[in-house]
Amino acid sequence: MMQLPNTLQPVERTISDLRRGMTIVLRDAEKALLVQPAEGATASQLARMSGLSKMSLSLLLTGRRAKILGLTDRPGGAVRLALADGITAETVRMMADPAGPQSNRAMPAISISQIDPNRWPGTNETGAIELLKLAGLLPAAVVATVPDERLEYLPAWATAQELLTVELEHVRNYQEIEARTLGRVGAAQVPLGAEDNVEIVAFRPSDGGREHLAIVIGAPNTAAPVLVRLHSECFTGDLLGSLRCDCGDQLRGAIAEIGKAGGGIVLYLAQEGRGIGLVNKLRAYTLQDQGLDTIDANQQLGFEADERLYRPAAEMLRQLGVSSIRLMTNNPDKVAALKEWQIEVAERVAHSFPSNQHNEFYLATKRNRSGHLF
Repeated sequence: MMQLPNTLQPVERTISDLRRGMTIVLRDAEKALLVQPAEGATASQLARMSGLSKMSLSLLLTGRRAKILGLTDRPGGAVRLALADGITAETVRMMADPAGPQSNRAMPAISISQIDPNRWPGTNETGAIELLKLAGLLPAAVVATVPDERLEYLPAWATAQELLTVELEHVRNYQEIEARTLGRVGAAQVPLGAEDNVEIVAFRPSDGGREHLAIVIGAPNTAAPVLVRLHSECFTGDLLGSLRCDCGDQLRGAIAEIGKAGGGIVLYLAQEGRGIGLVNKLRAYTLQDQGLDTIDANQQLGFEADERLYRPAAEMLRQLGVSSIRLMTNNPDKVAALKEWQIEVAERVAHSFPSNQHNEFYLATKRNRSGHLF
């Protein structure tokens, strides 16, 4: 089995630059690509990219976003669109963000080439999409190929142009390394309103990355299946008590039920908005206000219906000494994902709460389109 490089720092540094709206270089063994986030792109940024590349610019979208725009009939992989003369930065932003202020403008004439979705291991284009998702940005970028003659001295050239460079291999391996190297970095007793005996344990990858929390309630008996809830963070529902979802009810309800049972664990996972991030979740809410359900809204933004991963949860459970669980969930995908990572799900424990006028459609979508069991 190939040994993966145990480093997240190059990707973390690149993510930071992308979130600041800067251009980066993504390279593999054969070529390099200039990558600029499409959201927030400006005319001066596009002009600089043209000057750096000396080649034509393209707009990179997920196949799903391109399909919704009527540009392809294949929702997989990535689509690279040649930017014709006269296409402005404003148009780029409009094509990337269906929830943006310019989303109602007419679509410009463009040419298109489809990137084969089966070539993910060898394509910088699909790697760029993955990098943008990791950054919590819309999965759309302006890209340009770096001329071959610059590849021999690419590091020196990129440094001179103040461009961070990241290897495709590091991007492809990021999520696996992030999960595989999770370790306990802190813990404290935190009495809650309904439960006095609660310990919160923080987990962080060894070389950076996102932090996840385990809320250990009471004294779980790890010799038997432990009552567990996997809970993806939800700022609006958990903290503000939003009525648009059932997340706050599920979190507080899980803590209460685990307390009554004498012990168990809530894993609080850093994957807001089904893994698309808080800002993109707010964009999805805007689209839902226009009549879309939560799945269609995520896909309009270029994401899959659910971008969450559950290997981090499996790693956390193992480090807490848990190998068999009673899982509090209505989502069969969570059961299947944990089994894939060798956590035995001895029982699925139903975990649902009454709807309200604001989340009835959301819960119906969960049941009818995501297969949730209510």
